[in-house]
Amino acid sequence: FRLHESPEEEPHILLECDSGVLDAIQKHLKLYKIRRKVNIAPCLDLSLWAVVPGERAGDIARSLTKCADQALILTPDPRTEVMGWRLITKKGANLSEIIPGSRIGNIQDYHRHRYKQGVPEGVKDLPPGVALPLESNLAYMNGISFTKGCYIGQELTARTHHVGVIRKRLLPVHFSAPLPKDSIPEGAEISTESGKSAGKFRAGGGELGIALLRLANVNEPLCLNLAGDKVKLTASIPEWWPKPASK
Repeated sequence: FRLHESPEEEPHILLECDSGVLDAIQKHLKLYKIRRKVNIAPCLDLSLWAVVPGERAGDIARSLTKCADQALILTPDPRTEVMGWRLITKKGANLSEIIPGSRIGNIQDYHRHRYKQGVPEGVKDLPPGVALPLESNLAYMNGISFTKGCYIGQELTARTHHVGVIRKRLLPVHFSAPLPKDSIPEGAEISTESGKSAGKFRAGGGELGIALLRLANVNEPLCLNLAGDKVKLTASIPEWWPKPASK
């Protein structure tokens, strides 16, 4: 998020990240600071909120102007409109004043909403060194630029994008029974009824989750293999994905 409003102001950029890799990201950014006078520090005095659909955008915008001193950022989630808004406030801010009529849920509510929409977030859903940008649908969520930048894996990502052949993607899945509360092994195998590998489980809770699946198997009956037991599941294509162009 860009906090400065004009080029004349001193630039201030706020980067949202998984708290589990905060130290690693700071170390990585400082490697490229070189001798520039750039200050990189965590903002421990701020709180991040997700405002999920249900509130009207106009009402949110109007309430922001009334409580600008409490809301640092209130903006549509850049990934997809089904994820609502991202709200960043000073710690201790009164949410009911910023968004009148809002209800504060819990983190499980937020994750259930993400899983239902098939939106990955954080290092559990997107393991560093394992998750590929296009398979993780980052091109659908404003997460990849094909016109600028230079990053590790750029040539492969650009070539795959322009060729248009992506055989696996992260998809929302619905289980026939709630998942066990005990930790499910990372990358647990998902297979078809015939036993053919169809993909791997990434994350979930209750009867919802996301998994990296072969698109050829999406419409087949699938099951998650857990220590000899099999939990049936169905996968779906999110409604918010871009529709394929008609021929």
